[in-house]
Amino acid sequence: MTAASRTSLSKRIRRHLTGRVKDFFAVTAPGFEKLCSDELMSLPLSVKDAVIVPGGVEFKARIHDCWLANLSLRTASRILMRIGMFKACNFNQLEKKLAEFPWELFLYPDDIPELSVTARHSRLYHKDAVAERFQTSIAERFRSSGKISDSEESMRDEKYFTGRQKVFVRAEEDHFVVSIDSSGELLYKRGIKKQSGPAPLRETIAAAVLKLAGYDSGEPLIDPMCGAGTFSLEGAMMTANMPPGLFRDFAFMGWPSFMPRRWAYIKSEAEKCLIRVVSPGIFASDKDRQICNSLENCVRENGLSGIVRVSCLDFFDFSPRKLTKKTGLAVLNPPYGLRIGTQAESEKLFREICVKLRKDYKGWKIGLIAADTELIKNVPFRTSPLFFSHGGLKPALLAGRIQ
Repeated sequence: MTAASRTSLSKRIRRHLTGRVKDFFAVTAPGFEKLCSDELMSLPLSVKDAVIVPGGVEFKARIHDCWLANLSLRTASRILMRIGMFKACNFNQLEKKLAEFPWELFLYPDDIPELSVTARHSRLYHKDAVAERFQTSIAERFRSSGKISDSEESMRDEKYFTGRQKVFVRAEEDHFVVSIDSSGELLYKRGIKKQSGPAPLRETIAAAVLKLAGYDSGEPLIDPMCGAGTFSLEGAMMTANMPPGLFRDFAFMGWPSFMPRRWAYIKSEAEKCLIRVVSPGIFASDKDRQICNSLENCVRENGLSGIVRVSCLDFFDFSPRKLTKKTGLAVLNPPYGLRIGTQAESEKLFREICVKLRKDYKGWKIGLIAADTELIKNVPFRTSPLFFSHGGLKPALLAGRIQ
């Protein structure tokens, strides 16, 4: 890219992107939209205008606010930036609209983005054909402007993001909404956990459960069926005021509008707010020795040993008083379904867990996940159920205090 063309593109990016307020959409698990909105509104964004809709939160902000949101939000799955809206009733109209689309503001010439197309009540309902038009328009846009040839390699100075960009296209009632994914890998991938347990809970869900169950970092947290330790690690990051995206990359780092110095400043400001904790207040335990060893290594490698203590214990064999004299929050995601056997066995285990909690955890706040509505009938203490979506299931978070 010549100096003149680079300068021209930079001016257009400032005029149309970095210098303007843009529309964004934070995707979250159904059931957690209000929580995600509260998180978003707590951030120091230059524009605070959030609207809760099914499956997420729409908000207006500047592009660097999107970077901060990706870094900081614990309950969002991904953040999309709206880059185009138009109406097209047939392929001729679609091709004309796409011919005018300024892809160079969002992609580099060597980017071949992944296209995700959904269509509902639209005359252009053939998703593969729509995706093909978009891919063709991107290639033609760069080719006609002389910015790429068949043999030309990347024209960016340095690659800060090596993943593939993703563009989302939604057609509804012949109206198209085009968005680009700013996150890359889904945001539940924090970049710190290497181990995995059976049917692990996503980090975004675990963070939501902790918040809704009333976790206060000044009180003990017991994770007595910890598995991969998702609750414990999320709680530790909250306690340390550690942004969940501190150790990973994002798709926006591969946009032409990305400013490395601005991003470094945003991260450095977040790192200044980290809290050093030297007295463990989170107690993770599991009866599987191998799982506990893996979690202990993860805790140590990420500098969280001052917050999390890992023990190899069976939930049914110990009292919380063995770990702490204070009461706090106990969180459990009991195994269910094929993980332990039949439906009857799942229900039996759940009843036994509830009996144990009522006996030994009086005065404790509880965050208990029930895999289906039948299990809720077995809870012998008062809780408020909140249903959410996870992995094709509709579990409930049972939150309350054991009296």
